[in-house]
Amino acid sequence: MAEVYVSITGLRLTRRRHVLRFWWHAVRSMAQARRAPGNLSAETRTIGDVHHTLSVWTDQGAMRNFLACGAHREAMKVFHAIATGRTLGFAADRPPDWETCLQRWSSEAREV
Repeated sequence: MAEVYVSITGLRLTRRRHVLRFWWHAVRSMAQARRAPGNLSAETRTIGDVHHTLSVWTDQGAMRNFLACGAHREAMKVFHAIATGRTLGFAADRPPDWETCLQRWSSEAREV
């Protein structure tokens, strides 16, 4: 298989009152990701109080195109008002499993 681009993000709400606003944006952004050109997979998991997304793309450009438009762009506009988070993107020979991505995220992710 050709190289893929992997993105894993973990977000933590700053206040419980932001939960509905967060999920409004999260559901719409995930639907957009799953339809986006170049998306191979998009999944979510909540671990403790951290809401993770794991997406795999044909390349970094496809992922960046997704970030810059639609529901995800709108979510990014309100992100700092409702959450904190860390993200990591990396190239891989094949789509990695959740455990591998979470380990890398824990040690390599940068604040957003």
